[in-house]
Amino acid sequence: MAVLKVKFTKTKRDKLAQILWILNWVSVVSGIILFSLGLFLKIEIKKRNEVMAKGDINSVPNMLISVGVIACIINFLGGKICYDCSDANKFSRWKLVMLPYIVCTFCFTFCILVGALMCYTMRNELEESLYLGLRDAIKFYKDTDIPGRCFLKKTVDLLQIGFRCCGNNGFRDWFEIQWVSPRYLNMASKEVLDRLKSNVDGKFLVDGVPFSCCNPSSPRPCIQYQLTNNSAHYNYDFLTEELNIWMKGCREALLDYYTGIMRSIGIAALLIWLFELSVLIGVRYLQTAMKNVLLLGDLEGESDGWLLENSFVETAKYNINIIKNLGKANQISTVSSMNDPNIDVQNTDCGKTNVATKSIPAAR
Repeated sequence: MAVLKVKFTKTKRDKLAQILWILNWVSVVSGIILFSLGLFLKIEIKKRNEVMAKGDINSVPNMLISVGVIACIINFLGGKICYDCSDANKFSRWKLVMLPYIVCTFCFTFCILVGALMCYTMRNELEESLYLGLRDAIKFYKDTDIPGRCFLKKTVDLLQIGFRCCGNNGFRDWFEIQWVSPRYLNMASKEVLDRLKSNVDGKFLVDGVPFSCCNPSSPRPCIQYQLTNNSAHYNYDFLTEELNIWMKGCREALLDYYTGIMRSIGIAALLIWLFELSVLIGVRYLQTAMKNVLLLGDLEGESDGWLLENSFVETAKYNINIIKNLGKANQISTVSSMNDPNIDVQNTDCGKTNVATKSIPAAR
């Protein structure tokens, strides 16, 4: 029994073909939107590529870009097919193409859904990439004279100023690394030498942060050195007083930024998926209705259209059997030849010359 069968008159078939022709061109625009969203996300990720570890974070924008390009191609072809379906004679040219086109469109529509879901499942990979990338960027913050790392100080400073953040997880991350370049340390100072000697690795560690961590909206001058020393500053208690530096870590700030972008892209992709699915259903109805018209032979009469010719269970069983039997037609059994119906047929020996021939009666 057909699933969701609908009866179409010639007028309804023509209107459906015209509507689908318009919707396919709208789908071309939606493909361009998908491509643009993927490109935008790729550019945004590339902007902070220096503070991200290499991983699969580009899989989502690459997926959206690919699906957007495919959407433009498939929907352009779909518009041409639907336009020709208004004429039964022109439909004959696309009769064999329609079903493979619908199958390909279904797979492509499924890819849009996967891309939308990936926007919501990418958070963990992005968080790990940001954690590792920011850790290395902060670690090499002082290496302003080393090629390949000299840009990291500027990158981290602009990042902390732009996103109002400090450190990887927080401002205390700067306490655990030497972020002051050795060229700016006064080696003649006893305080500097004592700090270098007091550390096992010989690093110059201070309870201070770079200037880019300072909050310009704070009412008092920025305290970026000796943050944990109350006696070093007038009327100051770092345990009770709100510090005048950014408290949020850059990993959290960047994660919130990219999560917001991907959530918006995911919603847009889901809406486009629903729209493409509705167009696909319409094309399926048009294909089955036009096919039945040709079978009936009455181009002006009514015809039935459906989503599936049989029930879901029967269709699933049929497709599973096709997959199971795929390639078996070309297999040759070398174990036994008992099932070959031609195995016992004797071949005619055409080379013999002593075969008795029937005598021809002589004419009288």
